[in-house]
Amino acid sequence: MQLDLEIHNFYEYLVVEYLVYHNFNEKYDQEYLADISCLALTQLPARYIRHDIDMAFFLEREERQEMNIKVAEAIDLAVSYLKNKQ
Repeated sequence: MQLDLEIHNFYEYLVVEYLVYHNFNEKYDQEYLADISCLALTQLPARYIRHDIDMAFFLEREERQEMNIKVAEAIDLAVSYLKNKQ
């Protein structure tokens, strides 16, 4: 059995969206961004989907806002953790 290659965790999109919107790519290199992403995603629940467009139709506004808050908190914790490790 082979899973559909389009299946992915929607939180991955939200983490990248947050990092881009807040210009993390101007502050950190790709390796550091990967570390932030991994640490943040580890803290977040999995929300697997096949197509991003599905989320646009089935995700309530309040739920999306709650997901964005969770992403921001997870990224803040990841950055704090990495800064304390240096």
